[in-house]
Amino acid sequence: MNGLHLVRAALALVWLYQGFWCKLLGFAPHQENVVQAVPFFSAPTAHLILLALGMTETLLAVWLLAGWRPRWAAFAQIALLVGMNTAGLIFGRAFIPDPAGMVVQNLAFIMLILIAAGEVRIAAPTTPS
Repeated sequence: MNGLHLVRAALALVWLYQGFWCKLLGFAPHQENVVQAVPFFSAPTAHLILLALGMTETLLAVWLLAGWRPRWAAFAQIALLVGMNTAGLIFGRAFIPDPAGMVVQNLAFIMLILIAAGEVRIAAPTTPS
């Protein structure tokens, strides 16, 4: 397994954890609180949106592992992250324990997404002659 496959596997694991474990199986109830904080979502609607987000994140994990159209996968991941972070910071900031930390971690996550898509290449270290 090469480095690019390892990066994709690590990204997929994060999406599986956040989507399947936290949202679909419900092991992170604070995430539902963030969605319910959106003023125009009723509780049942917020729950359905959370499940849809969880399914989307789970499908992103499968997409990453398949390696199909990595540039489009990167676009989809970054768009989802920016959208979720923006909505969370606007509407559900009270339920996010460390908003600045969330943003910093997601910037690092975006860099890994770009590496996995082949948009950023890491050069092998050179040895002095």
